Amino acid sequence: MEMPEFREKLTACRLCPRLVAWREEVVGKKRAHRGEAYWARPVPGFGDPEARLVLFGLAPGAHGSNRTGRPFTGDASGAFLYPLLYEAGLSSRPESHPGDDLRLYGVYLTAAVRCAPPGNRPTREELRACSRWTAVELGLLEEARVYLALGRVALEALLEHFGLRKSTYPFFHGAHYPLPGGRHLLASYHVSRQNTQTGRLTREMFLEVLLKAKALAGL
Repeated sequence: MEMPEFREKLTACRLCPRLVAWREEVVGKKRAHRGEAYWARPVPGFGDPEARLVLFGLAPGAHGSNRTGRPFTGDASGAFLYPLLYEAGLSSRPESHPGDDLRLYGVYLTAAVRCAPPGNRPTREELRACSRWTAVELGLLEEARVYLALGRVALEALLEHFGLRKSTYPFFHGAHYPLPGGRHLLASYHVSRQNTQTGRLTREMFLEVLLKAKALAGL
């Protein structure tokens, strides 16, 4: 399967009834976005198809990626992430908007679940259902050498993908685990508003992990 075929098949997915209902139910419910068209489908990854670094998040935000159709775009998580990608020399511009000419350099963005979950909390069954798409998507990124998990759920989803025991690879900010074949798995607190506005995750903290991931990827 090639990436365009993957995207076509993914965006038609309706495997999880709760997520299908929620991603459509939230359309127009937020005052700031009333009257706007929403993507309201599974959100495919975005970035360089020859990426050596993969940033792996949790799920689309109801009024962020679920609205725009691009990972980490349209909400506070993207407002935090994209300027730091730009500062690290991994992006052509410090912000992301649907339809723009933004390019990521050696980086690909995706998530463990491709549909917005209620309360940003996918169920175990929903994570398992979406893991089939993770297997295909990460398999298409043949040049990937470094995987940066954003949050505990993302890390555990990657561990399952690689067939690794969660107890052997605990989550903490700045975690670094070598993988077979010269690859690397890193972890950071998620770039969510909850973490960035409370100071749990600062720009300096995330940039440090991001630059380490960049160096390990040889970018």
